[in-house]
Amino acid sequence: MAQPGTEKRKPIALHVAVPTEDESYPVLIGKGLLARLGYELRRSHPNARRVALVSDENVMPLYGGLARGSLEAEELEVHCFTIPAGESSKCLEQLVGLIEGMVAARLGRRDVVVALGGGVVGDLAGLAAALFMRGIDLMQCPTSLLAQVDASVGGKVAIDLPSGKNLFGTFHFPTVVLIDPAVIKTLPDRELACGLAEMLKHGALFSPEHFHQVVDAAADMYAHKPEVLARKIAASVGLKAACVSRDPREQGEAGKGRVALNLGHTIAHALELMSDFELKHGEAVALGLIAAARLSERKKLAKTEEGEVGLEEQMRAALAALRLPTNLDAWLTEARLERLEANLKNDKKRGFASISYIGLSRIGDPAVLSLSAQEIVALLRNPKPD
Repeated sequence: MAQPGTEKRKPIALHVAVPTEDESYPVLIGKGLLARLGYELRRSHPNARRVALVSDENVMPLYGGLARGSLEAEELEVHCFTIPAGESSKCLEQLVGLIEGMVAARLGRRDVVVALGGGVVGDLAGLAAALFMRGIDLMQCPTSLLAQVDASVGGKVAIDLPSGKNLFGTFHFPTVVLIDPAVIKTLPDRELACGLAEMLKHGALFSPEHFHQVVDAAADMYAHKPEVLARKIAASVGLKAACVSRDPREQGEAGKGRVALNLGHTIAHALELMSDFELKHGEAVALGLIAAARLSERKKLAKTEEGEVGLEEQMRAALAALRLPTNLDAWLTEARLERLEANLKNDKKRGFASISYIGLSRIGDPAVLSLSAQEIVALLRNPKPD
C-alpha cells in the first residue's frame, strides 16, 4: 500500500555497484524520505512481514514514531530496539542482546533490519543483520551527517574490541540507503561538524572542487538549509560510491581500491581510543587529516613550490573554517606518543610489520605509503625530527 503523496517526490538516486555479486543497492537522498520508509521497504522487500527497527536513546524519541508509523502503514509488524547512545554500544554485549531480541520477535529470513541512527547504530544493527540466521536484509536510514555521507554507504559493519576499533566485523551490504537531510535540523553543531570532516576527506581524496565547495557551503549547512545539504551530501556520497563500487570488499591493490578511504583514519582511530572516545569520530578524523598532510610533506610525497601554501596549512585552514579541531600537537606529547604507537600496532590495515598509510601528493591525489608504527610516530613529532 503506497503512502499518499510518496509517488510525487523525486529524491536524488545514486547507485552503489557490487560488481562481482548481486548486492548492488540504491542510495536515495531527499527531504521527507523518512516518512516514506515503509513505502521504500515494501517496494524493495515485498515478502517481508516483520521489521527490527534499531535506534538509540537519542534518535528513537525524535524519529522512531515517524519511522514506525510509516512501516506499519505498509502492514509490517515492527519491533523496536533502543540501545544506549554512544560508541560504548558497539560491543559484544549489545550485539548478542540485539540478536536475542530478534529471535524473541520471531524474525525470519525474509524480514528486514532497519538501522535508524548514526554510525554506531548502523554498525551494530548491520552486524546483527549479517549474523542473524547467517544474514538477513538491512536498510540503512542514517540520521547523522557523518553516517549519511560515510558510514551508511559501503557495507562495512563492526563492533569494537578493547584492543581497537571495528576489529570484530564483516561486510554486509544494505539493500537500500535512505537519506533524509531534514533530520539534520535536530543535530547539534558538534555532530554536524563531524560529518563535514568526512565530506572534506572525500574531496581531499578525489575532488579538489568538492574540497573547496564543502568549505564554501559551511555556513549554509550549519544553517540547516536542506537543499544545500542534499546537494553536498549527494556529491560526497557519489565520490565514495564510485570508490567502493570499484573495490567493494577492500581487496584492491594498494592505491587503487577503497583502502584510500582510510585517509586520516589511521591516526583518528588511535586518538579516539586514547581519549576514551571523548573525541568524536569526526573530530579525530580532522586531526588525522592534519597528520596525513604533515606526514605527506615530511615524506616528500607532497611538495610545495616557493610561495605556495603547504598541504598541512591548507588542511588546517579548511578544517578551521568547518569549526573542527586542528591542534594535533596537543595529542603528540611524549607520553601520548607511546600510547599512539601501541594503538597503531593494532591497526586493521597493518601487514606483518607495516601499515598501509594513506597520504596525499596534493588535494585530490592520494597515495599509499607502507610505514611501521614507529616511522609514523617519528614523522609526526613536532618539531620535525632530524
